[in-house]
Amino acid sequence: MTRRETVDVGGVPISYLTAGEGGPLVLLLHGTYWSRVWQPVLDDIAAAGFRSVAVDFPGFGRSGGELTVSEASVPRLSAWLPRFLEALGHMGPVMVAGHDIGGGVAQHLMLAKEVEVPRVAVVNGIMYDSWPVPGVARFRDPAVASATTRDDVLAARRVSVVKALGRPASEAEINEYLDPWTDPRVARSWLALAGAADHRYTMEMLPALLQSRTPKLLVWGEDDGFQTVDYAERYAREIPETRLVRIKSAGHIPMENDPKAVAGALADFFGAGRRST
Repeated sequence: MTRRETVDVGGVPISYLTAGEGGPLVLLLHGTYWSRVWQPVLDDIAAAGFRSVAVDFPGFGRSGGELTVSEASVPRLSAWLPRFLEALGHMGPVMVAGHDIGGGVAQHLMLAKEVEVPRVAVVNGIMYDSWPVPGVARFRDPAVASATTRDDVLAARRVSVVKALGRPASEAEINEYLDPWTDPRVARSWLALAGAADHRYTMEMLPALLQSRTPKLLVWGEDDGFQTVDYAERYAREIPETRLVRIKSAGHIPMENDPKAVAGALADFFGAGRRST
């Protein structure tokens, strides 16, 4: 059922993967990767009665445009999403799941209240001071970023993708993940995202999160070396209305290790919200 579509947002062609025609909208956000991370679970989420949409942020994946450092922070990406939803023609509540930095964007969107987010899920996402990880943090130095070529980005992303998949992968599969970064514009957008990576954005959300009664789900690959499960355990203890689902023998992209378990956890969580309304 999954297909790729494009919508114009402020003159920029924005690409997204989608499955399902009707039902409540589930918006799926990527972080340092792109919408490809959600591909293994889109059909199963749609089969549970949802319209699943995995968007590529501007300058990422198959979307047009190019991010600058000032546009690539968690708050700025969150502020862009209502424009995307408007371009989709969506009005009303939207349930959101975010992976990696997208997990921080999902939390910010919930708290900002510019759109109604009745339920939010974070899949191996950023929280507290868990980011940026060293492989991303080094690019926060403008001198390092300016000296970094497209080939440098590709090489760094290859190392990250191989580790994040958490399982053996063919060269064709790795290259499919890496393909967007062969475009220098997309490589520059990734450098902008790395340059904007700052845990103050997640730390600044803590007071509001501690007061939040919005239901929250954490889905976590237990073997993640980037966003370790101890952060999720702490979040589940401290933040109200939070439940943690652990995915065994899974890494940073658990959708690639156990897509049925991830899709099932998300569909059950978002479905509970639908049944309670």
